[in-house]
Formats: sequence, structure tokens, C-alpha cells
Amino acid sequence: MKKSMVVVISLFCLLFAVSFFVLASCTQEKMAVKAEGAALWDYLKKADYAKKWEMWPGKSALYPGKEPHGALLTTYVNKTALAAIKEKKGMLPDGSIIVKENYTPDKKLAALTVMYKVKGYNPQAGDWFWAKYLPDGKIAAEGKVAGCIQCHASVKANDYVATGPLK
Repeated sequence: MKKSMVVVISLFCLLFAVSFFVLASCTQEKMAVKAEGAALWDYLKKADYAKKWEMWPGKSALYPGKEPHGALLTTYVNKTALAAIKEKKGMLPDGSIIVKENYTPDKKLAALTVMYKVKGYNPQAGDWFWAKYLPDGKIAAEGKVAGCIQCHASVKANDYVATGPLK
């Protein structure tokens, strides 16, 4: 009897621990990042996006791009965005982050352009926070960037996302 009780308690503890870690990893993905260039850059570095995030579904590294982003592009998405893209939700949820590495024709990283969806940040432009970083992390543009918003407005029906369809 004692042995079976120990086994039951051990299994319960194991189940609790696994549930805790699963919940913690989900919560970590949804952690709010301040809509500010430096905070977002720090988050991207800590998240190690290029190693731990997936590329946009159907896109490979260094796919052909166009201005203003660059001749070659590699696009990464966080888990929040990835789930909505795969499920063809039509819109990306708050907390979605898209990181586009912008390369020159000779495959040299020129900049990173980032879209980060923040509830209530800018409802007139889909609540997207925009940022452009130089390869060293220096902020070239951030916030409600007029040029980003004007260009991406052409795909407003696709939640301002030009990389691929969301439906």
C-alpha cells in the first residue's frame, strides 16, 4: 500500500512539474515587451530569435526581396505570430513579432526591420510598433514610422503584413 501511494504521489509531482514548465514557457512567449526600440532590441537578443524562432512558413533564408528592405531577406516570427500564420487566422494577435533581416545582394546584413503588435499602441495602423535597426543594434527608426505605415497600408487587409497571406 505504501509503495503504491509513493508512486501516485511521485506521478502527481511529476505531472505538476511538467505542467508548471509548460505554462511558464507559454507565459514567457507572451511576456509584454515595452513598445520602445531599445527594449525590443534587448528582447530580441535575449530571445536569440535567429536560432530559436522559426522562419516565416514557406520562406527560406535569403529569399529575394525588394526595396526598401533589401535584395535578400530572411524573416523570423515568434511563436505567437507563427501559430496565427499557420492557422490562417487572417490577423496576427497582440504580442506577435516579425523580424526581417535585410541583406545586400552580396549577402551582407544591412539592417533588421521589426514589426511588433501591441494592443492599443496605434489602432489606426493595426497596433503595430515599427523598428529598424542597424546590424550593431543602433536604432535607425522606431515607433509610428510614417514610411513603414504608408507602405504597409497597401496590405491593410492582410493586417499590414506584406511577407505572406494570413488567410
